[in-house]
Amino acid sequence: MFHRTAPLIAALLWTQTSLTSAGNILVYPVEGSRWVNMNIILKELHRRGHELTVVRSSMSLQVPENAPHYRSLTVRVSEAINLDKPDQTALLLKNTIESRRSKWSVLALIAAYQTFFNLMEQGNRVSAEMLRTILEDKTLIKNLQNAKFDLMLTDPFYGSGVVLGSYLGLPIVLNVRWIMSREAHFAIAPSPLSYIPTFGSELSDRMTFRDRLKNLWHHSLIQYLDHMITRPAFQALVSEFIDPKADIFSLTQGADLWLMRVDFAFEFPRPTMPNVAYVGGFQCKPSSPLPDELELFMQTSGEHGVIVMCFGTRFEGLDFNLSEIFASANARLPQKVVWRHGGPKPSTVGNNTLILDWIPQNDLLGHPKTKVFITHGGTNGIYEAIYHGVPILAIPLILDQFDNVVRLKAKGIAEVLEVTELDVDALTRSLQNIVDEKQPYMENMRKISSLHHDTPLKPMDSIIFWLEFVMRHKVAAHLHTESYKMSWFAYYNVDIFAFQCL
Repeated sequence: MFHRTAPLIAALLWTQTSLTSAGNILVYPVEGSRWVNMNIILKELHRRGHELTVVRSSMSLQVPENAPHYRSLTVRVSEAINLDKPDQTALLLKNTIESRRSKWSVLALIAAYQTFFNLMEQGNRVSAEMLRTILEDKTLIKNLQNAKFDLMLTDPFYGSGVVLGSYLGLPIVLNVRWIMSREAHFAIAPSPLSYIPTFGSELSDRMTFRDRLKNLWHHSLIQYLDHMITRPAFQALVSEFIDPKADIFSLTQGADLWLMRVDFAFEFPRPTMPNVAYVGGFQCKPSSPLPDELELFMQTSGEHGVIVMCFGTRFEGLDFNLSEIFASANARLPQKVVWRHGGPKPSTVGNNTLILDWIPQNDLLGHPKTKVFITHGGTNGIYEAIYHGVPILAIPLILDQFDNVVRLKAKGIAEVLEVTELDVDALTRSLQNIVDEKQPYMENMRKISSLHHDTPLKPMDSIIFWLEFVMRHKVAAHLHTESYKMSWFAYYNVDIFAFQCL
């Protein structure tokens, strides 16, 4: 099933004979927005002289086979999945919206979670199938072993990179925000459910009794996903190639270093571990000059400034006319609007609105004329807004976006609207509130942005330092606890309590 070519073998041999002192890194990425983050790191590693080999599927839609900053190892597979494909996200988006519109009726809630579980099952299954293709190819494995990689860099949203790195005996560094079925901290650090909100709970770190009950319920759903879908997908491979007593979760917990895409200027405080390096916002950068026509549009906004609006492709395929609502609300405003919109042009677009298929989002957010960022609440866009100090109007659609906007609201840097309750008046009021200097949004965002920038080491520099640290010392085991090897009853001292009760 795996097609090996002479250039691939030559690339692996080349990594052994390089005369530089640079590191030799094997990279196992995940598709979608996670690849966007990973690729930024890879370009910086390449710029600093490190050699990179990226494992990719022959069906990959995002990871190029040919790139100037890495060599690819393409695995021939019969099928692949991309969770960001519009046709696959559409059903999840539809069911999520329906569940919120019906105020979380039992049937709508079951449909939303069933769709999510199905997507996760399919993604884990296909990832495991690709991994088996690699592990059963003895020639490929021999080439990988002979390449003498210094470490495995992987995103553990799916577990294939962790298993392959463990099989090759490599130090493992995780570029991480989510680990398969949960927020990554829940795998490595103490996470009391009394004040640590879990995925899907839409809670802050200040919980009432009812909130804590809701948090526990959502945690139970994630436990189901973990034990019934994620772990079984990889267990046969882990048992056959690693250790019958291990599972994908314990292998991930044993990773040497976690590059956590988190900044506590945005996140709620929580316990952590010494092998976690916080690199939230590493993808952000100073703005570059805009194209002449776009710069002219920005400058003609006068004292009112500009609103930047971007949802990517998330609104495509929705069953109600949100674009007309946005166009009508924007037309009421004195500000100008730059709107990334790939669908048909709404009939109510005003003369103050510029619609583009693509926008230089970072450069627009860094422009002094930009006053507000309208977004669905994706992590990358949020950190760019924080980096540039632009307050947010958030309209979450799916998955972690609902949890993200809870944090935005708690920090006082955004207004949040429900997509199912959106109308022209509500949208207009929210935008007017955010640009109103009497409101605290801009001042709060300036404070959060200042905290984000005030660090002894910039996030990207921190990433490079820790990757090179692992390569220098070959391991970072002194930084991680052995608690993950304990049984649950020993970890929680259940056996001690039982003994005392005798």
